[in-house]
Amino acid sequence: MSEEPDKLRLGGMALGNGLLVHGPTHWAAAIRAKDGELAVASGPKPKLGGEATERIPGLRGVTKLGEALAVIPLVKRALPQAQLPMQNLRTLGAMGATAAAGHAIRRRGRGTVGGEAAIALLSMAPALLTLRSGDVAAYHGVEHKSIAAYEQGAEAADADKEHDRCGSNLVAPMLTAAVLGNVAARKAGLRGPAAEATVGLGSIAFAVEVFAWSERHAGSPLSEAMRLPGRELQRAVGTREPTAEQLKVGEAALAEILRVEEVAAGE
Repeated sequence: MSEEPDKLRLGGMALGNGLLVHGPTHWAAAIRAKDGELAVASGPKPKLGGEATERIPGLRGVTKLGEALAVIPLVKRALPQAQLPMQNLRTLGAMGATAAAGHAIRRRGRGTVGGEAAIALLSMAPALLTLRSGDVAAYHGVEHKSIAAYEQGAEAADADKEHDRCGSNLVAPMLTAAVLGNVAARKAGLRGPAAEATVGLGSIAFAVEVFAWSERHAGSPLSEAMRLPGRELQRAVGTREPTAEQLKVGEAALAEILRVEEVAAGE
């Protein structure tokens, strides 16, 4: 999916009732409130050192992720009715259950590849549950279609609901790195929350670098192979075709991010 050189590089996150869009310096979000009306908000993105680490492989991915996550409480403060993807009780319960199951597997096992692979697959359960319930998958489709339409100068309704820059492309390399990293850590006698957190951050850093490499080499056979799991995940469970009303929410979020970025560029 090509992007015109004068276009802003946008990212986003689906909400349960709307869309959050990230621009270079600002964020914007639009939701469908309980009364059916559109609510829109925006603001500057927190700076956590992303510019300073931009040329440092590994560290730049973790920093950028931290900056993206730091936006979420700002969105919730500006739009209290915004439904975060992982905030419902079913998802929180699934997160607790998978954490307990993973702990039990580690206690019984010896850090084998099979055991760590099972834990990695279990860790996906809360996200899959979130996508299969409510409107998160539809708004994930809104995210992709809105951004693709902007990049291509097309109509959102006609754009694909899958996008090559989707975070689903991080899943396969991140889980692979987590499995191998946790096995290596346990073989080295490293256990406990600190070791697991270190492996987790390292897995994120590795996945972001794989993601960036795939984008730089878009169209190459290896890049296409690396993107295939993410595309299939989007197609099968990650996205759903949105309604016209849901697309209007995406249009509002997109219009707001373009407005605030234009204002920021003129200052």
